[in-house]
Amino acid sequence: MYADETGDLDMTGSPGSSSYFGFGTAVFEGLHGECLMEGLALRCKLEGQGVNLPKGFHAKNDSHATRDEVFELIKRQRPRIDLTFLAKNKAYPSIRERGQTYLYKLAWYLHFKEIILRVCAPGDTLYVIAATLKTQKKAGNARAALKEVCVQVARGRNVVLCVWDAPSSWGVQVADYGLWAAQRVLESRPCPWYDPCIKPTAATRFLPWGRA
Repeated sequence: MYADETGDLDMTGSPGSSSYFGFGTAVFEGLHGECLMEGLALRCKLEGQGVNLPKGFHAKNDSHATRDEVFELIKRQRPRIDLTFLAKNKAYPSIRERGQTYLYKLAWYLHFKEIILRVCAPGDTLYVIAATLKTQKKAGNARAALKEVCVQVARGRNVVLCVWDAPSSWGVQVADYGLWAAQRVLESRPCPWYDPCIKPTAATRFLPWGRA
């Protein structure tokens, strides 16, 4: 399972802050080295065509042409994608009082507690590879929050948490692309790739607090 987050943790409604905070996961079952190699091969191919990708793929920053290539590969690989979005303007006062780290942990809990039941059984080993946050302090708090939830909801499963930089993992970049596409649709913005490439493999889209 590869996990990435979307949006910021600002719940004040300040200008420029995101409407949602959420998690997306891409699940590849069993050994999937071929899928990872295909992601690397695409990155190398695009570099050979003059596209600089020192930090891998990132849907928000990539060109339209690069998105075409990445979404087409996701369409062929068909990982299971699950998405959870929290409408921050509907956060309860008690959640606002507990702050940003709690919002991060809550979003992960609401997402992971359901998905773990659907993708593995007691006795299985699940590797959770999550993208790191940008700043050192936030990254430390986030790792602790992720780990606590993984332990809390494991229910007899062996959950191995790996917190890696997104550029190091094709799977995390797939989760990022799934989130980006789904959020654009959620916010009624155009996304020509969602229906053909993400929707067929998106198992769940969970909005526990409704729309913003």
